[in-house]
Amino acid sequence: MAPPGVNPNIPHSARIYDYWLGGKDNFAVDRAVAEAMLKAIPGMRAMAAENRKFVHRAARDLVSGEGIRQFLDIGTGIPTRPNLHEIAQRIAPETRVVYVDNDPIVLVHARALMISSEQGRSEYISADIRHPEQILEQPVLQETLDLTRPVGLTLIAILMLLADEDDPWDLVGRLRDAMPSGSILAITHPTADFSPEAVGRAVAAATDAGMTLVARTKEAVARFFGDWEMLEPGLVPVSAWRPDATDVEPETAYYWAGVARKP
Repeated sequence: MAPPGVNPNIPHSARIYDYWLGGKDNFAVDRAVAEAMLKAIPGMRAMAAENRKFVHRAARDLVSGEGIRQFLDIGTGIPTRPNLHEIAQRIAPETRVVYVDNDPIVLVHARALMISSEQGRSEYISADIRHPEQILEQPVLQETLDLTRPVGLTLIAILMLLADEDDPWDLVGRLRDAMPSGSILAITHPTADFSPEAVGRAVAAATDAGMTLVARTKEAVARFFGDWEMLEPGLVPVSAWRPDATDVEPETAYYWAGVARKP
């Protein structure tokens, strides 16, 4: 049975990702879209996994290398362990994390699984990236994060759900403007740069199901970072951002990934 507020006849990106990652919190409509996209890109499950690995590497490096002790993760998705706060709090138990998503199923699981360390804090708010000021004005966010200190803002595979007409660059710019100096922005975004035909078929499958899914060029993704300073190795294929393994084939996952620091 679907939780209140969930229409099991309308596909949702968080539940599609859940299916690709082997989860059970999805409906037939989600699986149908996921399978249609898998037909277009057979490696889609591996690509979803690469996004999760990027989150782990970025959280680890931002806590240990950049001194980040608080995160705002927008477009959280259904929790898969280890979660961002678990990675961060292993290194710095006092780290605080606020997760944001607009799917009631994510809320149900967030309450059950996102258990913080005793020293830190992990919270969840239901909100939409299309309304950045509403996110920033949430009492839970203001109680959890200190916006006078650097924040790790993570936008993982979420901006693809915004059409150009939504002006996602302006939305991200408003979030960037609210972050203090020393804050970090981490983004992953699908692209057709590596395989235009396959990605085109996957986008068509999502569009046919009534979803918005936009694959953007490297140049378009770079615009999301504004004038922030890109950290090494820059904007690269997601598998190539500070990989743990040496045998990485960067362009097998059709996502750009980058991390930047606010001056």
